[in-house]
Amino acid sequence: MVAIGGVIVLFVTLVILGGFFLYKSLPSDNDSAAVPENAGTTADPQGQDVETGVLYVRVVGESSDVVVRVPGGDVLADTTLKTDEHLSFDEEQPLNVTIGKPGEVEVYVHGERRDIADEDPGYSFSVEP
Repeated sequence: MVAIGGVIVLFVTLVILGGFFLYKSLPSDNDSAAVPENAGTTADPQGQDVETGVLYVRVVGESSDVVVRVPGGDVLADTTLKTDEHLSFDEEQPLNVTIGKPGEVEVYVHGERRDIADEDPGYSFSVEP
């Protein structure tokens, strides 16, 4: 009888732990959790010496979805950035970039500003290293 009780306690413990780890693996409603470590906020790049790297995307409007991936490979960022948040990448490989609201962002490729404000929502482009 004690063995059956032990098995039941073990089963309940495993179910609780499984549920906990499943919950922790789900995407959170907090978009900042999806921002990579090399992302952050900053002041206006023209006013300071900001390292723009190969790709630099900064939200100057309200918000925009930004997806950065290696062609045929890893997704490096898939997040919604809000005012003054930015992403910066110094990848040694090509990147595919999709901007949800092009009019809301400033984009710098190899330190040069790329004007995408008049592009349609969901605008995509490639960046070579």
